[in-house]
Amino acid sequence: MRAFLADIESQYGKAKRLWLMDRGIPTGEVLAEMRASDPPASYLVGTPKGRLSKFENRLLDQPWQNVREGVTVKLLAGEGETYVLACSQDRVHKERSMRRRRLRKLLKALHKLRLERKKHLSRDDLLKAIGAAQKAAGRDAAHVILTLPAVDAAVTPDTFRYRVDRVRLRQSRSREGRYLLRTNLTSTDPGELWERYLQLVQVEEAFRNLKGDLGIRPIHHQLESRIEAHVLISFIAFALHTTLRARTRALAPGLTPRAVLEKMATLQMIDVVFPTTDGRQLTLPRHTQPSHEVQLLLERLHLTLPPQPPPRLSTTGKNLV
Repeated sequence: MRAFLADIESQYGKAKRLWLMDRGIPTGEVLAEMRASDPPASYLVGTPKGRLSKFENRLLDQPWQNVREGVTVKLLAGEGETYVLACSQDRVHKERSMRRRRLRKLLKALHKLRLERKKHLSRDDLLKAIGAAQKAAGRDAAHVILTLPAVDAAVTPDTFRYRVDRVRLRQSRSREGRYLLRTNLTSTDPGELWERYLQLVQVEEAFRNLKGDLGIRPIHHQLESRIEAHVLISFIAFALHTTLRARTRALAPGLTPRAVLEKMATLQMIDVVFPTTDGRQLTLPRHTQPSHEVQLLLERLHLTLPPQPPPRLSTTGKNLV
């Protein structure tokens, strides 16, 4: 981290920058060095949710402040730093739904293993199956307490049991949709701090789009020039993706670029080919007619489909238009 900060300053000079970093990247020692630098480097970083335990009692006495619809924050001033607890209702619903879905799948798998008698599961096979189910559940697997059979014991409903850790689950639910931020900025406007932190969310979303939807990886090329071409094409696609996001934000609020592309995927270009009696073939290039929903979307984005292309009359390997 220190080398990275030094590289940025050597390339672009010292300036009044605000460093936005996700939790787990900067250490407390690095942040202390940033505060002690001349001039002090400003930062706004995320902190692990486990750190909430340290400030939970002090944060309870602080009032919530609305920064925008569905988002409230609390501020807690410290020595040279301010902690910001932000709660997003949209994020609460999303995290709760994801946790409920993963836990339901895990409990269903454990229930099936506990009642599995026909295959006479060995203890080793049981542990492998449990490991696979826990891997799919991710961190939410920690909300289920297991009682496993002894080394030489048979796998039965009596020797293999499980239960939900309701105390831990309640604690996790109380932290859903909440972010604990840490900053040395002197501004105490919670709305400004939240808006600045959202820039980091936008950067993370950009990397997800590049790596996922736009396929910047995996890269299977061997030649450097082909790798550079792959990255260039992905970046151009990202620029178009960003343009589409800006267009939807202005003309169709609430729709994401991914939702627009999924709806537009129903529009296809096809060739209808008819053989003629003299041995030639007539090709009619046609794009499909948009559905009512897609037509409304096109009108909302101020887009019009091009006219149907003219037909082509051709012989083998030769076009006669």
